[in-house]
Amino acid sequence: MNPRFAGALGVMAAALAAAGCADLGVRPPHAALRDAGSLAAQRSLAGAPVSPAAWPAEDWWHAFGDPQLDQLITEALAGSPTLKVAEARTRAALALADAGKAALYPQVNAGARAAHQRFPGHGLVPPPAAGSWGTVYQLDATLSWELDFWGKNRAAYDGALGRARAAEVDAHAARLALTSEVALAYAQLERAYLELDVATTSLEDRQKIYDLTRERNAAGLDSALELRQAEAALPAMRERIEQLHEAIGLTRHQIAALLGQGPDRGLAIERPAARGLASLALPSKLPAELLGRRPDLVARRWRVEAAGRDIAAAKAQFYPNIDLVGLIGLQSLGSAGFLTAVSRTVAAGPALTLPVFDAGRLRANLAGKDADYDVAVEQYNQALADALRDVADQLTALRSVQAQRTEQAQAIAATREAYDLAVLRYREGIGNYLQLLSAEAPLLEQRRLDADLHARELAVSINLVRALGGGFRPQPVASADARATTPGESRHE
Repeated sequence: MNPRFAGALGVMAAALAAAGCADLGVRPPHAALRDAGSLAAQRSLAGAPVSPAAWPAEDWWHAFGDPQLDQLITEALAGSPTLKVAEARTRAALALADAGKAALYPQVNAGARAAHQRFPGHGLVPPPAAGSWGTVYQLDATLSWELDFWGKNRAAYDGALGRARAAEVDAHAARLALTSEVALAYAQLERAYLELDVATTSLEDRQKIYDLTRERNAAGLDSALELRQAEAALPAMRERIEQLHEAIGLTRHQIAALLGQGPDRGLAIERPAARGLASLALPSKLPAELLGRRPDLVARRWRVEAAGRDIAAAKAQFYPNIDLVGLIGLQSLGSAGFLTAVSRTVAAGPALTLPVFDAGRLRANLAGKDADYDVAVEQYNQALADALRDVADQLTALRSVQAQRTEQAQAIAATREAYDLAVLRYREGIGNYLQLLSAEAPLLEQRRLDADLHARELAVSINLVRALGGGFRPQPVASADARATTPGESRHE
Protein backbone atom coordinates (compact mmCIF):
# COMPACT_ATOMS: atom_id res chain seq x y z
CA MET A 1 0.00 0.00 0.00
CA ASN A 2 1.20 3.49 -0.76
CA PRO A 3 2.66 4.87 2.51
CA ARG A 4 1.08 8.27 1.92
CA PHE A 5 -2.34 6.74 1.30
CA ALA A 6 -1.94 4.52 4.36
CA GLY A 7 -1.07 7.57 6.41
CA ALA A 8 -4.20 9.36 5.22
CA LEU A 9 -6.31 6.37 6.19
CA GLY A 10 -4.68 6.37 9.61
CA VAL A 11 -5.53 10.01 10.16
CA MET A 12 -9.12 9.41 9.07
CA ALA A 13 -9.46 6.41 11.39
CA ALA A 14 -8.21 8.45 14.30
CA ALA A 15 -10.67 11.24 13.48
CA LEU A 16 -13.54 8.78 13.29
CA ALA A 17 -12.58 7.31 16.64
CA ALA A 18 -12.48 10.77 18.16
CA ALA A 19 -15.87 11.55 16.64
CA GLY A 20 -17.37 8.54 18.33
CA CYS A 21 -16.49 10.07 21.69
CA ALA A 22 -17.86 13.53 20.89
CA ASP A 23 -19.72 15.19 23.77
CA LEU A 24 -22.61 17.28 22.47
CA GLY A 25 -23.15 18.87 25.86
CA VAL A 26 -26.74 20.00 25.09
CA ARG A 27 -29.99 19.01 26.79
CA PRO A 28 -32.25 17.22 24.30
CA PRO A 29 -35.77 18.53 23.55
CA HIS A 30 -38.41 17.50 26.07
CA ALA A 31 -41.69 18.45 24.34
CA ALA A 32 -43.98 15.56 23.31
CA LEU A 33 -46.73 15.48 20.71
CA ARG A 34 -50.20 15.11 22.20
CA ASP A 35 -52.62 12.56 20.87
CA ALA A 36 -56.15 13.67 20.03
CA GLY A 37 -57.48 10.94 22.31
CA SER A 38 -55.77 12.55 25.30
CA LEU A 39 -57.99 15.65 24.96
CA ALA A 40 -61.43 15.00 26.41
CA ALA A 41 -64.06 15.94 23.83
CA GLN A 42 -66.57 13.09 23.85
CA ARG A 43 -69.12 14.79 26.11
CA SER A 44 -68.95 18.09 24.22
CA LEU A 45 -69.46 16.33 20.89
CA ALA A 46 -72.05 13.84 22.14
CA GLY A 47 -75.67 14.00 21.05
CA ALA A 48 -75.21 14.75 17.35
CA PRO A 49 -75.82 11.98 14.81
CA VAL A 50 -72.61 10.46 13.48
CA SER A 51 -71.79 9.05 10.06
CA PRO A 52 -68.57 7.77 8.43
CA ALA A 53 -69.39 9.92 5.39
CA ALA A 54 -70.03 13.13 7.31
CA TRP A 55 -66.70 14.75 6.46
CA PRO A 56 -67.21 17.78 4.18
CA ALA A 57 -66.69 17.37 0.46
CA GLU A 58 -63.91 19.29 -1.24
CA ASP A 59 -66.55 21.46 -2.96
CA TRP A 60 -68.58 21.77 0.26
CA TRP A 61 -70.25 25.05 -0.73
CA HIS A 62 -72.46 23.22 -3.24
CA ALA A 63 -74.37 21.81 -0.24
CA PHE A 64 -75.89 25.27 0.34
CA GLY A 65 -77.81 25.08 -2.93
CA ASP A 66 -77.01 28.54 -4.31
CA PRO A 67 -75.60 28.69 -7.88
CA GLN A 68 -74.48 32.28 -7.36
CA LEU A 69 -72.37 31.27 -4.34
CA ASP A 70 -70.87 28.46 -6.42
CA GLN A 71 -69.89 30.95 -9.12
CA LEU A 72 -68.40 33.44 -6.66
CA ILE A 73 -66.21 30.82 -5.00
CA THR A 74 -65.10 29.50 -8.40
CA GLU A 75 -64.01 33.03 -9.36
CA ALA A 76 -62.23 33.48 -6.02
CA LEU A 77 -60.25 30.26 -6.44
CA ALA A 78 -59.23 31.27 -9.95
CA GLY A 79 -58.31 34.90 -9.38
CA SER A 80 -57.47 35.55 -5.74
CA PRO A 81 -54.02 37.11 -5.21
CA THR A 82 -53.98 35.53 -1.73
CA LEU A 83 -54.02 32.03 -3.22
CA LYS A 84 -51.38 32.95 -5.77
CA VAL A 85 -49.10 34.17 -2.96
CA ALA A 86 -49.57 30.86 -1.11
CA GLU A 87 -48.78 28.90 -4.28
CA ALA A 88 -45.65 31.00 -4.89
CA ARG A 89 -44.46 30.32 -1.34
CA THR A 90 -44.92 26.61 -1.96
CA ARG A 91 -42.80 26.81 -5.10
CA ALA A 92 -40.12 28.74 -3.22
CA ALA A 93 -40.01 26.14 -0.43
CA LEU A 94 -39.78 23.28 -2.94
CA ALA A 95 -36.95 25.09 -4.73
CA LEU A 96 -35.03 25.41 -1.44
CA ALA A 97 -35.53 21.70 -0.82
CA ASP A 98 -34.19 20.91 -4.31
CA ALA A 99 -31.16 23.10 -3.60
CA GLY A 100 -30.51 21.11 -0.42
CA LYS A 101 -30.86 17.83 -2.31
CA ALA A 102 -27.93 18.79 -4.54
CA ALA A 103 -25.57 18.32 -1.57
CA LEU A 104 -26.27 14.56 -1.69
CA TYR A 105 -24.62 14.13 -5.08
CA PRO A 106 -21.14 14.68 -6.55
CA GLN A 107 -20.36 18.13 -7.86
CA VAL A 108 -18.31 18.73 -11.03
CA ASN A 109 -16.92 22.14 -11.91
CA ALA A 110 -14.84 23.21 -14.89
CA GLY A 111 -12.57 26.19 -15.08
CA ALA A 112 -10.10 27.95 -17.32
CA ARG A 113 -7.48 30.52 -16.27
CA ALA A 114 -4.77 32.58 -17.86
CA ALA A 115 -2.78 34.72 -15.43
CA HIS A 116 0.19 36.94 -16.21
CA GLN A 117 2.26 37.10 -13.04
CA ARG A 118 5.73 37.54 -11.58
CA PHE A 119 7.20 34.41 -10.04
CA PRO A 120 9.18 34.90 -6.78
CA GLY A 121 12.86 34.22 -6.86
CA HIS A 122 12.64 31.68 -4.04
CA GLY A 123 9.23 30.10 -4.74
CA LEU A 124 8.04 26.86 -6.21
CA VAL A 125 8.89 27.85 -9.78
CA PRO A 126 12.55 27.08 -10.53
CA PRO A 127 14.95 29.16 -12.63
CA PRO A 128 15.06 30.55 -15.20
CA ALA A 129 11.39 31.47 -14.69
CA ALA A 130 12.00 32.36 -11.03
CA GLY A 131 12.22 36.10 -10.53
CA SER A 132 10.68 36.86 -13.92
CA TRP A 133 7.28 37.50 -15.45
CA GLY A 134 5.30 34.78 -17.20
CA THR A 135 1.83 33.61 -18.13
CA VAL A 136 0.28 30.51 -16.55
CA TYR A 137 -2.43 28.71 -18.51
CA GLN A 138 -4.73 26.25 -16.78
CA LEU A 139 -7.75 24.23 -17.89
CA ASP A 140 -9.26 21.73 -15.44
CA ALA A 141 -12.33 19.84 -14.22
CA THR A 142 -12.81 19.24 -10.50
CA LEU A 143 -14.99 16.58 -8.92
CA SER A 144 -15.94 16.77 -5.25
CA TRP A 145 -18.28 14.58 -3.24
CA GLU A 146 -19.08 14.85 0.43
CA LEU A 147 -19.74 11.29 1.55
CA ASP A 148 -22.30 12.41 4.18
CA PHE A 149 -21.15 9.59 6.43
CA TRP A 150 -23.16 10.97 9.37
CA GLY A 151 -26.29 11.86 7.40
CA LYS A 152 -25.97 15.62 7.85
CA ASN A 153 -26.93 16.53 4.29
CA ARG A 154 -29.72 13.95 4.16
CA ALA A 155 -31.20 15.29 7.42
CA ALA A 156 -30.93 18.88 6.17
CA TYR A 157 -32.68 17.89 2.95
CA ASP A 158 -35.41 16.03 4.84
CA GLY A 159 -35.95 19.11 7.00
CA ALA A 160 -36.21 21.39 3.97
CA LEU A 161 -38.56 18.93 2.31
CA GLY A 162 -40.73 18.87 5.43
CA ARG A 163 -41.00 22.64 5.38
CA ALA A 164 -41.88 22.49 1.68
CA ARG A 165 -44.64 19.99 2.49
CA ALA A 166 -45.88 22.35 5.22
CA ALA A 167 -45.93 25.24 2.74
CA GLU A 168 -47.87 23.08 0.31
CA VAL A 169 -50.46 22.31 2.98
CA ASP A 170 -50.52 26.00 3.93
CA ALA A 171 -51.73 26.65 0.39
CA HIS A 172 -54.65 24.30 1.06
CA ALA A 173 -55.31 26.13 4.32
CA ALA A 174 -55.34 29.43 2.42
CA ARG A 175 -57.81 27.92 -0.03
CA LEU A 176 -60.11 26.87 2.81
CA ALA A 177 -59.79 30.27 4.47
CA LEU A 178 -60.66 32.04 1.21
CA THR A 179 -63.71 29.91 0.41
CA SER A 180 -64.92 30.30 4.01
CA GLU A 181 -64.47 34.08 3.90
CA VAL A 182 -66.42 34.35 0.65
CA ALA A 183 -69.21 32.17 2.04
CA LEU A 184 -69.33 34.08 5.35
CA ALA A 185 -69.46 37.42 3.52
CA TYR A 186 -72.27 35.95 1.45
CA ALA A 187 -74.09 35.01 4.67
CA GLN A 188 -73.60 38.58 5.89
CA LEU A 189 -75.15 39.81 2.65
CA GLU A 190 -78.12 37.52 3.26
CA ARG A 191 -78.48 38.96 6.79
CA ALA A 192 -78.61 42.50 5.40
CA TYR A 193 -81.30 41.54 2.89
CA LEU A 194 -83.39 39.81 5.58
CA GLU A 195 -83.13 42.84 7.84
CA LEU A 196 -84.10 45.02 4.87
CA ASP A 197 -87.24 42.89 4.50
CA VAL A 198 -88.04 43.48 8.17
CA ALA A 199 -87.50 47.23 7.85
CA THR A 200 -89.58 47.45 4.65
CA THR A 201 -92.48 45.52 6.22
CA SER A 202 -92.27 47.65 9.35
CA LEU A 203 -92.32 50.82 7.25
CA GLU A 204 -95.48 49.61 5.51
CA ASP A 205 -97.09 48.85 8.89
CA ARG A 206 -96.13 52.25 10.27
CA GLN A 207 -97.49 53.98 7.17
CA LYS A 208 -100.83 52.23 7.75
CA ILE A 209 -100.81 53.27 11.40
CA TYR A 210 -100.01 56.86 10.42
CA ASP A 211 -102.92 56.92 7.96
CA LEU A 212 -105.21 55.50 10.64
CA THR A 213 -103.99 58.01 13.24
CA ARG A 214 -104.58 60.87 10.82
CA GLU A 215 -108.16 59.70 10.31
CA ARG A 216 -108.69 59.44 14.08
CA ASN A 217 -107.21 62.89 14.56
CA ALA A 218 -109.57 64.33 11.98
CA ALA A 219 -112.44 62.65 13.79
CA GLY A 220 -111.30 64.10 17.12
CA LEU A 221 -110.38 60.72 18.61
CA ASP A 222 -106.62 61.40 18.81
CA SER A 223 -104.71 64.54 19.62
CA ALA A 224 -101.91 66.14 17.64
CA LEU A 225 -99.44 64.34 19.93
CA GLU A 226 -100.44 60.89 18.66
CA LEU A 227 -100.36 62.18 15.08
CA ARG A 228 -96.85 63.58 15.45
CA GLN A 229 -95.63 60.33 17.11
CA ALA A 230 -96.99 58.26 14.24
CA GLU A 231 -95.47 60.66 11.73
CA ALA A 232 -92.02 60.61 13.43
CA ALA A 233 -91.91 56.81 13.22
CA LEU A 234 -91.78 56.94 9.40
CA PRO A 235 -88.43 58.75 8.80
CA ALA A 236 -86.79 56.65 11.55
CA MET A 237 -87.61 53.46 9.66
CA ARG A 238 -86.64 54.99 6.31
CA GLU A 239 -83.27 55.85 7.92
CA ARG A 240 -82.89 52.19 8.94
CA ILE A 241 -83.64 51.11 5.37
CA GLU A 242 -80.93 53.42 4.05
CA GLN A 243 -78.43 51.98 6.56
CA LEU A 244 -79.21 48.49 5.29
CA HIS A 245 -78.72 49.54 1.67
CA GLU A 246 -75.30 50.85 2.73
CA ALA A 247 -74.49 47.53 4.41
CA ILE A 248 -75.49 45.64 1.26
CA GLY A 249 -73.24 47.82 -0.89
CA LEU A 250 -70.26 47.47 1.45
CA THR A 251 -70.64 43.69 1.63
CA ARG A 252 -70.78 43.47 -2.15
CA HIS A 253 -67.52 45.42 -2.31
CA GLN A 254 -66.01 43.03 0.25
CA ILE A 255 -66.95 39.98 -1.80
CA ALA A 256 -65.59 41.54 -4.99
CA ALA A 257 -62.25 42.19 -3.25
CA LEU A 258 -62.12 38.56 -2.07
CA LEU A 259 -62.53 37.54 -5.71
CA GLY A 260 -59.53 39.69 -6.57
CA GLN A 261 -61.70 42.04 -8.62
CA GLY A 262 -62.87 45.66 -8.48
CA PRO A 263 -65.99 46.93 -6.70
CA ASP A 264 -67.99 46.98 -9.93
CA ARG A 265 -68.05 43.18 -9.82
CA GLY A 266 -70.03 43.48 -6.60
CA LEU A 267 -72.80 45.41 -8.33
CA ALA A 268 -73.78 42.25 -10.20
CA ILE A 269 -74.21 40.17 -7.03
CA GLU A 270 -77.88 39.46 -6.46
CA ARG A 271 -79.75 38.52 -3.33
CA PRO A 272 -78.44 35.22 -1.87
CA ALA A 273 -80.56 32.09 -1.84
CA ALA A 274 -78.29 29.90 0.31
CA ARG A 275 -79.69 27.64 3.00
CA GLY A 276 -78.06 26.03 6.02
CA LEU A 277 -76.77 22.49 6.26
CA ALA A 278 -79.48 19.87 6.18
CA SER A 279 -78.22 17.80 9.12
CA LEU A 280 -76.08 17.87 12.23
CA ALA A 281 -74.23 14.63 11.47
CA LEU A 282 -70.61 14.53 12.59
CA PRO A 283 -67.88 12.19 11.32
CA SER A 284 -67.86 8.95 13.29
CA LYS A 285 -64.06 9.01 13.76
CA LEU A 286 -63.94 12.46 15.28
CA PRO A 287 -61.64 13.58 16.88
CA ALA A 288 -59.07 10.93 15.85
CA GLU A 289 -59.19 11.67 12.10
CA LEU A 290 -59.34 15.43 12.61
CA LEU A 291 -55.51 15.35 12.72
CA GLY A 292 -55.39 14.51 9.04
CA ARG A 293 -58.43 16.51 7.91
CA ARG A 294 -57.50 20.02 9.01
CA PRO A 295 -54.75 21.54 6.88
CA ASP A 296 -53.45 23.71 9.71
CA LEU A 297 -52.80 20.63 11.87
CA VAL A 298 -51.18 18.73 9.01
CA ALA A 299 -48.89 21.69 8.24
CA ARG A 300 -47.83 22.00 11.88
CA ARG A 301 -47.10 18.27 12.01
CA TRP A 302 -44.84 18.61 8.97
CA ARG A 303 -43.01 21.45 10.72
CA VAL A 304 -42.45 19.22 13.74
CA GLU A 305 -41.01 16.59 11.40
CA ALA A 306 -38.74 19.19 9.82
CA ALA A 307 -37.56 20.44 13.22
CA GLY A 308 -36.64 16.87 14.17
CA ARG A 309 -34.52 16.50 11.04
CA ASP A 310 -32.85 19.85 11.75
CA ILE A 311 -31.72 18.43 15.11
CA ALA A 312 -30.16 15.44 13.35
CA ALA A 313 -28.34 17.76 10.93
CA ALA A 314 -27.08 19.92 13.82
CA LYS A 315 -25.74 16.85 15.64
CA ALA A 316 -23.95 15.62 12.53
CA GLN A 317 -22.00 18.89 12.37
CA PHE A 318 -20.01 17.73 15.42
CA TYR A 319 -18.48 14.92 13.34
CA PRO A 320 -15.83 15.04 10.58
CA ASN A 321 -16.65 15.93 7.02
CA ILE A 322 -15.19 13.39 4.60
CA ASP A 323 -14.90 14.45 0.98
CA LEU A 324 -13.53 12.79 -2.12
CA VAL A 325 -11.78 15.28 -4.37
CA GLY A 326 -10.48 14.72 -7.87
CA LEU A 327 -8.94 17.03 -10.47
CA ILE A 328 -7.91 16.52 -14.07
CA GLY A 329 -6.73 19.16 -16.47
CA LEU A 330 -3.93 20.94 -18.26
CA GLN A 331 -1.43 23.42 -16.83
CA SER A 332 1.45 25.17 -18.52
CA LEU A 333 3.84 28.05 -17.96
CA GLY A 334 3.51 29.74 -21.31
CA SER A 335 1.35 28.74 -24.22
CA ALA A 336 3.86 26.38 -25.83
CA GLY A 337 2.70 22.81 -25.44
CA PHE A 338 -0.34 23.78 -23.33
CA LEU A 339 -2.73 21.49 -25.15
CA THR A 340 -0.43 18.47 -25.14
CA ALA A 341 -0.32 15.44 -22.87
CA VAL A 342 2.84 16.74 -21.24
CA SER A 343 0.81 19.54 -19.59
CA ARG A 344 -1.74 17.23 -18.04
CA THR A 345 -2.27 17.35 -14.28
CA VAL A 346 -4.20 14.81 -12.21
CA ALA A 347 -4.98 14.77 -8.51
CA ALA A 348 -7.26 12.61 -6.37
CA GLY A 349 -7.70 11.81 -2.71
CA PRO A 350 -9.80 12.11 0.41
CA ALA A 351 -10.23 15.30 2.40
CA LEU A 352 -11.25 15.39 6.04
CA THR A 353 -12.37 18.32 8.18
CA LEU A 354 -12.86 17.90 11.92
CA PRO A 355 -14.19 20.69 14.17
CA VAL A 356 -11.72 21.19 17.01
CA PHE A 357 -12.53 24.56 18.59
CA ASP A 358 -15.44 26.78 17.55
CA ALA A 359 -16.03 28.75 20.77
CA GLY A 360 -19.36 26.94 21.37
CA ARG A 361 -20.91 27.69 18.00
CA LEU A 362 -21.99 24.12 17.26
CA ARG A 363 -23.45 23.57 20.73
CA ALA A 364 -25.36 26.84 20.50
CA ASN A 365 -26.70 25.84 17.10
CA LEU A 366 -27.84 22.44 18.43
CA ALA A 367 -29.44 24.06 21.48
CA GLY A 368 -31.32 26.39 19.16
CA LYS A 369 -32.58 23.49 17.02
CA ASP A 370 -33.71 21.64 20.15
CA ALA A 371 -35.62 24.74 21.25
CA ASP A 372 -37.14 25.11 17.78
CA TYR A 373 -38.38 21.53 18.02
CA ASP A 374 -40.00 22.22 21.41
CA VAL A 375 -41.67 25.33 19.93
CA ALA A 376 -42.98 23.38 16.93
CA VAL A 377 -44.35 20.59 19.14
CA GLU A 378 -46.10 22.95 21.57
CA GLN A 379 -47.55 24.98 18.70
CA TYR A 380 -48.93 21.75 17.29
CA ASN A 381 -50.36 20.76 20.67
CA GLN A 382 -52.07 24.13 21.03
CA ALA A 383 -53.40 23.96 17.47
CA LEU A 384 -54.85 20.52 18.22
CA ALA A 385 -56.64 21.83 21.32
CA ASP A 386 -57.90 24.86 19.37
CA ALA A 387 -59.15 22.61 16.55
CA LEU A 388 -61.22 20.47 18.92
CA ARG A 389 -62.57 23.59 20.61
CA ASP A 390 -63.45 25.02 17.20
CA VAL A 391 -65.53 21.96 16.28
CA ALA A 392 -67.24 21.92 19.69
CA ASP A 393 -67.97 25.68 19.47
CA GLN A 394 -69.61 25.43 16.06
CA LEU A 395 -71.63 22.37 17.06
CA THR A 396 -72.84 24.11 20.23
CA ALA A 397 -73.71 27.26 18.30
CA LEU A 398 -75.59 25.34 15.60
CA ARG A 399 -77.64 23.43 18.16
CA SER A 400 -78.43 26.66 20.00
CA VAL A 401 -79.48 28.49 16.83
CA GLN A 402 -81.79 25.69 15.80
CA ALA A 403 -83.33 25.53 19.27
CA GLN A 404 -83.77 29.32 19.27
CA ARG A 405 -85.48 29.20 15.88
CA THR A 406 -88.04 26.73 17.23
CA GLU A 407 -88.86 29.04 20.13
CA GLN A 408 -88.67 32.13 18.00
CA ALA A 409 -91.25 30.78 15.52
CA GLN A 410 -93.77 30.59 18.37
CA ALA A 411 -92.77 34.01 19.69
CA ILE A 412 -93.18 35.77 16.36
CA ALA A 413 -96.62 34.20 15.85
CA ALA A 414 -97.72 35.39 19.31
CA THR A 415 -96.35 38.93 18.89
CA ARG A 416 -97.93 39.19 15.44
CA GLU A 417 -101.27 38.19 16.84
CA ALA A 418 -100.92 40.68 19.70
CA TYR A 419 -99.99 43.46 17.27
CA ASP A 420 -102.92 42.71 14.94
CA LEU A 421 -105.26 42.75 17.93
CA ALA A 422 -103.83 46.10 19.10
CA VAL A 423 -104.31 47.57 15.62
CA LEU A 424 -107.91 46.31 15.56
CA ARG A 425 -108.65 47.78 18.98
CA TYR A 426 -107.03 51.07 17.93
CA ARG A 427 -109.07 51.17 14.71
CA GLU A 428 -112.28 50.49 16.60
CA GLY A 429 -111.50 53.18 19.16
CA ILE A 430 -111.18 50.73 22.05
CA GLY A 431 -107.42 50.95 22.45
CA ASN A 432 -105.02 53.88 22.38
CA TYR A 433 -101.81 54.73 20.58
CA LEU A 434 -99.61 53.85 23.59
CA GLN A 435 -100.98 50.29 23.57
CA LEU A 436 -100.28 50.06 19.85
CA LEU A 437 -96.67 51.14 20.38
CA SER A 438 -96.28 48.59 23.16
CA ALA A 439 -97.46 45.82 20.80
CA GLU A 440 -95.27 46.96 17.88
CA ALA A 441 -91.93 46.93 19.74
CA PRO A 442 -91.82 43.15 20.51
CA LEU A 443 -93.03 42.32 17.00
CA LEU A 444 -90.23 44.36 15.44
CA GLU A 445 -87.72 42.71 17.77
CA GLN A 446 -88.91 39.22 16.86
CA ARG A 447 -88.75 40.00 13.16
CA ARG A 448 -85.16 41.15 13.54
CA LEU A 449 -84.34 38.08 15.62
CA ASP A 450 -85.80 35.84 12.92
CA ALA A 451 -83.54 37.42 10.30
CA ASP A 452 -80.54 37.18 12.63
CA LEU A 453 -81.12 33.49 13.42
CA HIS A 454 -81.52 32.58 9.76
CA ALA A 455 -78.24 34.29 8.86
CA ARG A 456 -76.48 32.88 11.94
CA GLU A 457 -77.51 29.34 11.03
CA LEU A 458 -75.96 29.80 7.61
CA ALA A 459 -72.77 31.31 9.06
CA VAL A 460 -72.39 28.62 11.74
CA SER A 461 -72.91 25.91 9.11
CA ILE A 462 -70.03 27.42 7.13
CA ASN A 463 -67.84 27.61 10.22
CA LEU A 464 -68.60 23.97 11.07
CA VAL A 465 -67.46 22.91 7.61
CA ARG A 466 -64.29 24.97 8.06
CA ALA A 467 -63.66 23.49 11.51
CA LEU A 468 -63.89 19.98 10.03
CA GLY A 469 -61.22 20.79 7.44
CA GLY A 470 -63.35 21.79 4.45
CA GLY A 471 -62.82 18.50 2.62
CA PHE A 472 -59.01 18.56 2.82
CA ARG A 473 -57.29 15.20 2.38
CA PRO A 474 -53.49 15.02 2.47
CA GLN A 475 -51.92 13.36 -0.56
CA PRO A 476 -50.09 10.08 0.11
CA VAL A 477 -46.32 10.29 -0.02
CA ALA A 478 -45.14 8.40 -3.09
CA SER A 479 -41.46 9.37 -3.21
CA ALA A 480 -38.76 7.91 -1.01
CA ASP A 481 -37.35 11.41 -0.61
CA ALA A 482 -40.71 12.58 0.73
CA ARG A 483 -40.99 9.90 3.40
CA ALA A 484 -42.32 10.92 6.79
CA THR A 485 -39.82 10.65 9.62
CA THR A 486 -40.44 10.26 13.28
CA PRO A 487 -40.33 13.72 14.94
CA GLY A 488 -37.04 14.22 16.70
CA GLU A 489 -35.59 10.96 15.33
CA SER A 490 -31.86 11.00 14.91
CA ARG A 491 -29.38 8.38 13.82
CA HIS A 492 -26.75 9.73 16.18
CA GLU A 493 -28.15 9.84 19.68
